[in-house]
Amino acid sequence: MAQPWQEAPSTADAAVFRPVRAGNAFEETVERLLQAIRLGVAVPGERLPAERELATRLGVSRVTLREAIRSLQQAGYVESRRGRYGGTFVNEVLPLPQPTPDRGSGADLADALTLRQVLEAGAAEAAASRSLGQNDRRNLRGRLAECVAADVAEYRRRDSRLHLAIAEATGSASLTAAVADVRMRTNELLDAIPLLEPNLAHSNEQHERIVTAILDGDADAARREMAEHLSGTAALLRGFLS
Repeated sequence: MAQPWQEAPSTADAAVFRPVRAGNAFEETVERLLQAIRLGVAVPGERLPAERELATRLGVSRVTLREAIRSLQQAGYVESRRGRYGGTFVNEVLPLPQPTPDRGSGADLADALTLRQVLEAGAAEAAASRSLGQNDRRNLRGRLAECVAADVAEYRRRDSRLHLAIAEATGSASLTAAVADVRMRTNELLDAIPLLEPNLAHSNEQHERIVTAILDGDADAARREMAEHLSGTAALLRGFLS
């Protein structure tokens, strides 16, 4: 069921379902669909956009889209249902992520953390600097509430979706797409370390301060609180992966 904060068109939705490059159309279509699922843009049990619409938005043929969807069906991410209310739906239970150990080594880890710090701290500041409408405010509050209520199994997707909501609040589709990309890189690294419940509780406290600063229009506090939040995640990643 759609939630009140989902009424407005989503910049994050547009960011992940953006056109792919022609040279690797199949591979990039699979990547876009996986990105939508793993970042919580398309949640378990939700129907993906209709085939014609999705092919148009991704800039691929319907044959390529069908091949990509078939591959994700075989991998356990989606299922196709027939009938009046049919379509392609995200599975309620998703495959466990497969960590790639060498992604967390050396320069790649430092590069990903630096890029994330610059993009997401800047996004928080930019969001707080805008005059936010009611849809943006509902979206931020709603995503925060989802994050607080999430169990361990759902936390990473809910966390990702909150961070994307902050990027959406900047009003910049390009920045939202960049945050989505860096979040996918970060999640690959996070999948290689354990989820620690005390850290999740601390993260939710930090999320509350970040969202409050944005809603209050305090750009300096929003940047500062986001930078502090990201530094905690970076410390865990360096500790486990370095």
